[in-house]
Amino acid sequence: MSNCHHAFPETQRRGVYRAIHERRDVRSQFLPDPISPEVLERLLQAAHHAPSVGFMQPWDFIVIESREVRASILALFEQENARAAERFSGERQDLYRGLKLQGILESPLNLCITCDRRRGGPHVLGRNSIMDTDLFSTCLAVQNLWLAARAEGVGVGWVSILDPAQLSQVLNLPEHVYPVAYLCLGHVSEFLGQPELEAKGWRSRLSLEELMHANSWGQPFARAFAQGK
Repeated sequence: MSNCHHAFPETQRRGVYRAIHERRDVRSQFLPDPISPEVLERLLQAAHHAPSVGFMQPWDFIVIESREVRASILALFEQENARAAERFSGERQDLYRGLKLQGILESPLNLCITCDRRRGGPHVLGRNSIMDTDLFSTCLAVQNLWLAARAEGVGVGWVSILDPAQLSQVLNLPEHVYPVAYLCLGHVSEFLGQPELEAKGWRSRLSLEELMHANSWGQPFARAFAQGK
């Protein structure tokens, strides 16, 4: 038997995995109820406790409640979304146009998580070979917040159809600060049983087994995994 005395109790482990598997990209289920300051602080603390290369902590958090600012962001989205739709044709384009891909005004709160590319100075421990580790670290902060939000019953939607330069201009970001994630946050009427894009037939989840390799690319990984878990 392996030594697992550092493992969480079973009920707590189940909670962690439940948050992972039930996390959803929310777009259509937002309620107008505000997020309490206590819950928001817990979510931001969770994000702030993400791992980061060289402990650089490159993230900042812009909390956006202003309807005027959000309306400006929505205009940016609509412009980019119209351009994105033109990349598809026929039934695929019709399906794309029927998808709701943002909740900028419907959610009570928007949040932009940014990456300060100068944070930590010119020589950050562990960053000399892969300079984008600051961006990767900021993505971990996004994931921390997302999982904590699911545990709090708060929905999160990532609006990725935005031009970063235009978004930076609206939010007055310094030149060295990059907007990694523009998020919509709020309590929801429900968390869908499966990702919305999967439910609407845009894409299906790949099986874990077909993504596994042993020791090098393309070498089969013999261990079997339970399907659908």
